[in-house]
Amino acid sequence: MVARALLGQRLVRVFEGARLSGLICEVEAYRGADDRASHAYRRTPRSAIMYGPPGHAYVYFIYGMVFCLNAVTEAAEHPGAVLIRAIVPQEGLPLMRGRRPGISDRRLTDGPGKLCQALGVTQALNGVDLTTSAELFIEAAAAVPDAEIVATPRVGVRGDEAARLRPWRFVWQPGIGAAIFPAAETRHAPVRYPLNNLG
Repeated sequence: MVARALLGQRLVRVFEGARLSGLICEVEAYRGADDRASHAYRRTPRSAIMYGPPGHAYVYFIYGMVFCLNAVTEAAEHPGAVLIRAIVPQEGLPLMRGRRPGISDRRLTDGPGKLCQALGVTQALNGVDLTTSAELFIEAAAAVPDAEIVATPRVGVRGDEAARLRPWRFVWQPGIGAAIFPAAETRHAPVRYPLNNLG
């Protein structure tokens, strides 16, 4: 499942020439007509982007106050996306702290709305191609061993029992609760994660 594979990969936001990044440590998978918890359960203008092509960002506003970032992962007309729920900061900590003043490093990006606020992800980035964009993208990093991944039901989902119980939330245990992971490997030539070529 693509959601599991995204754990440990590096989410990067470039803003006003500055690079902000973090390793993805918590995600949730969402599908289409067979998933009542998904925005794509019924196709709407908002969820149309989830119907592909893969590799694009799906950004939406929630609770009237925060944005959430998803990566579209399935082939065209087969809706599916991965909600990025948390990252461990690597680069751009001063800027992240400035966007979330008074918050400890451990709490800067430990939720979907929090990471969007810290990285400056807004509706303006909805639809960008994560494989080619210079503003928002995912870089390949070390794969996470299965032994370090925990699968649980998704957080706060609505719908039928099947939707509520599906174990489609994936957590990279060493990442949860970590304040900062070293970013030394970012000095090497970055490689984009192949979101649009996973078949």
